[in-house]
Amino acid sequence: MKNPFKNNSQLIQLLQQVDKLLTLPPFTNRQYNFMEICGTHTVSILKYGFRNYFKGRINFLSGPGCPVCVTSQKDIDKVISLAQMGVRIATFGDLIKVPGSKSSLEEQMALGKKVDVVYNPLDCLKIANETDEEVVFIAVGFETTIPVIASLVLDAEKTGMENLSILPLMKTIPNILNFLLSNLENEIEGFICPGHVSVIIGKKPYKIIPERFEIPCVIAGFEPVDIGLAIESLVSQIRIQTSMVDNRYKRAVKENGNPAARRLIAEVFEQADVEWRGFGEVPASGLKLRERFSKFDAEKKFNIKVEKVAEPKGCICGEVIAGKKHPSECKLFGKECTPDSPIGPCMVSYEGACSAFYKYGEQ
Repeated sequence: MKNPFKNNSQLIQLLQQVDKLLTLPPFTNRQYNFMEICGTHTVSILKYGFRNYFKGRINFLSGPGCPVCVTSQKDIDKVISLAQMGVRIATFGDLIKVPGSKSSLEEQMALGKKVDVVYNPLDCLKIANETDEEVVFIAVGFETTIPVIASLVLDAEKTGMENLSILPLMKTIPNILNFLLSNLENEIEGFICPGHVSVIIGKKPYKIIPERFEIPCVIAGFEPVDIGLAIESLVSQIRIQTSMVDNRYKRAVKENGNPAARRLIAEVFEQADVEWRGFGEVPASGLKLRERFSKFDAEKKFNIKVEKVAEPKGCICGEVIAGKKHPSECKLFGKECTPDSPIGPCMVSYEGACSAFYKYGEQ
């Protein structure tokens, strides 16, 4: 088999170990399914050739770790509704081209609606300070981003800002994995856990996976050697018939994560049942503002009401992020649905599986 990692001696050594393990029971004559939860891991696995290298031996499944991709179409429609009300929208760039049921922020911008792309939620403070307009930050993200969103709310409260609010669409990782394994038919045999999220939450929240479902987990970084270490960990755990949460990203992820960041999240937000694309409503898998901060909730402030509409016909984004299908199995992929004319969010976000498959294919 052609080795695409010939210039990386450490990675070659790791792959040789994995190659040897995969010739031994229980790996002989079958393929194992590993889910990489984080969209950035999906990109790395494709970009660096791991998917092709292990073809027929390890099947990598994309998971629900792209925040834009798991935002439901109904929630996108809420964003569009705000723009149509004349509210000034502040958002991360990935959300601009995501289509709702009838429009997108990109189309609203073309119609003259005001949309600011920000790289840090705290940029919204400056925007709101410089205008009398109502400014709403579209709070999409996982535990990595949520502490900064909490800081935005606290700063707005501290300065008495009246024209700034957030649309809380935040989600959390551990409970969605429990839901995925408890409620959806799948054959996941190992999880590569997200590095960035784990910096905040640490190892403990993942322990339910090996303890309840007996599925091995590994926290990993995003460089080629990080991916190699993750694969070696999962294969080794399966080989010796054990299941644990292995931290192979110790240079960034500590045992207890970042307690200060978690305290900040807990001060501003509380758990909520939220809707995920591909999963429906999942109990305690997202966050809402605590009552103290309810005046910063744009959904309440502007009384947003939208109807739930069916997903675009033929789009399988929901099945992709649930690990049921690969993007290449979608009849729209690369034809009607491309990065220039996306039908589903997985083709929009850099972290989206469809976008990664379109850019890197099976290389």
